[in-house]
Amino acid sequence: MAEMREPTFLILTALADQPRHGYGIIQEVDTLSASRVALLPGTLYTALDRLAAQGLVERDRDEVAEGRLRRYYRLTDNGLKVLDAEAARLRQLATVAEARLRAVRPRTA
Repeated sequence: MAEMREPTFLILTALADQPRHGYGIIQEVDTLSASRVALLPGTLYTALDRLAAQGLVERDRDEVAEGRLRRYYRLTDNGLKVLDAEAARLRQLATVAEARLRAVRPRTA
């Protein structure tokens, strides 16, 4: 899989611990990103369709709440593997950056 864009990474991360409906994903992405990434519903559902076609997410269940249909999504086993691999890739990059920053920071006595 190609390098993952941040909104995709955050959507998968939002689904890592439990199934969520669309608005729940939007809220969780907002929390995870400290409000830096604000997903619009159209953007989210386009991304969910793409991720489902890639086999990374799937519909979990539908329920009606307050007269509205809520469709829940969850990660597939492959989605968990892909998220784990992307988290490892980002962690490795961060480790390299931190090592280089430590090397150029002035040393304090």
